[in-house]
Amino acid sequence: MTPKQNDTVLKELRKNSPVTTIFDKHLPIEGEIADQPLMIGNKAKLLVDGPATYASMIQDIENAKDHINIEIFSFEDDEVGLRFSNLLINKQRNGVQVNIIYDSYGSINTPKAFFKKMEEIGINVLEYNPINPLIGRKEWNVNLRNHRKLLIVDGNIAFVGGINISSVYSSGSFGRKSKSNKKGQPWRDTHLRVIGPVVKEFQKLFISTWMEQNGNQLISKDYYPRLIEKGNEIVRAISNTPEKTYSSIHSILLSAINNSERKVYLTNAYFVPDTHLLDALKAAAQRKVDVKLLLPEKTDSIMVFYASRSYYNELLNAGVKIYTRQDALLHAKTALIDDVWSTIGSTNLDWRSLYNNHELNAIIIGKDFGAELNSLFHKDLGASKQITHEEWSERSLGTRFKERMARLWAPWL
Repeated sequence: MTPKQNDTVLKELRKNSPVTTIFDKHLPIEGEIADQPLMIGNKAKLLVDGPATYASMIQDIENAKDHINIEIFSFEDDEVGLRFSNLLINKQRNGVQVNIIYDSYGSINTPKAFFKKMEEIGINVLEYNPINPLIGRKEWNVNLRNHRKLLIVDGNIAFVGGINISSVYSSGSFGRKSKSNKKGQPWRDTHLRVIGPVVKEFQKLFISTWMEQNGNQLISKDYYPRLIEKGNEIVRAISNTPEKTYSSIHSILLSAINNSERKVYLTNAYFVPDTHLLDALKAAAQRKVDVKLLLPEKTDSIMVFYASRSYYNELLNAGVKIYTRQDALLHAKTALIDDVWSTIGSTNLDWRSLYNNHELNAIIIGKDFGAELNSLFHKDLGASKQITHEEWSERSLGTRFKERMARLWAPWL
């Protein structure tokens, strides 16, 4: 936005949302920290769980005319993975160039033959930071991972959020369990489909990662088509990379929480906060901001599970309300602050995600999208259990010991 556009938009936001001053206090800080600009004229669609997300993705992939770019942590060789790979192979055969970046660690259980089949028909496949140091493209560091979940279709549609390509997402978390999900309880996750000018910023990030990993030269396609305004949402693409001396996503979230006046609603799968985030949450609650954390009741990482719970006591004492999602494995990563600042993406609130991973979020400014995310948050609360002081004080000595031991490993989780 030009300075004049910026002033006009901020004036309109203040008029429509007079209950917060986050536009005056936080957005200038966010603008200084972020590498990508705030873009007007976008349309963002909230996608809940795997079935709705996959249906939307598949429809757009089927309609692709020029190219498809995918940057993904886990691309599994299962029912869902095969459906996507067969569709991508078909599009490649019909002249649509497909480029895929997958994380070596996140897809460690996927056979190389799965990707080789796609490469053989012309799909460009890039393994991010190979675990095998003999095939690494840069200085080898097994600790660096690409945790992003990004799909771009024809340079004008972007999907971003927490959902990988895997059958664990094949059932929704609010209804009956799908028989096609053979891996236990359903996974609860959130994704976003966005069209409009901000898609260019997501495309830049994909191509930047491709070049940074010294991938094969990309086939010439219309990666940056002319994008027109599609809606009223104001969106920023925000990335995290361990090459930076600080975490952009972490810094921006801290600023938003520190400048909150009414509400901080965080949903996160892996909550192992550093001291800055912990202090920001406690301080917000102590100044009477409604701070609610929606966290997993069960998790796929037992160490993270106990480390996360080691923080409950001091958070509860500060007035933070904690809820745990029942009957589903919570994997979503979202935040809503003062009903007008929202973010959805791949970023967990643990040390690994904030300091060692490539991550990607979308920030959406405005009360309409905020109302949608608020409604979804309360729907999750309806399927959750609140952790009370009384209940928490009665946990066993064995549980407390496990929490203390896991807390020692917090910086490596």
